[in-house]
Amino acid sequence: MKGFTAAFLIWTLISPNGNGKAWPTHTACRDRSLEVLYQSCDPLQDFGFSVDECSKQLKSNINIRFGIILREDIKELFLDIALFSQGSSILNFSYPVCEDDLPKFSFCGRRKGEQIYYAGPINNPGFEVLTGEYQVLLQLYNGNHSTVACANATIICS
Repeated sequence: MKGFTAAFLIWTLISPNGNGKAWPTHTACRDRSLEVLYQSCDPLQDFGFSVDECSKQLKSNINIRFGIILREDIKELFLDIALFSQGSSILNFSYPVCEDDLPKFSFCGRRKGEQIYYAGPINNPGFEVLTGEYQVLLQLYNGNHSTVACANATIICS
């Protein structure tokens, strides 16, 4: 019984909100015509993310802020993005954030237990977000395919 009690206590401490409920929904950015909301889909941890300037005309160079405590080493780090509208897949995209021989960011190579806080630009194609509601699944994973972070996001553009 002691093993069960200890396991239950540990699960209670590390599970979202201590009771198995989902992590809270966060606002990444909001202005009069665009709102971006996200929720961590990792059952073990939440993270922080924001976009400095929220506009339906997405610039090719935007500033973001991202913070997380690593549960995995990130010698290599990859981002997968899946975009959906009304249940239909619109776009699937993969991007190598950190590669063994080509670290693009100062946090590349960080180890389990270390904190990442990145505030700065990311390059992306500039485009206008069309009116509608979109769902986005974002997954960050390392070279061993272990999840570093994941999020379900909703983009609402009017």
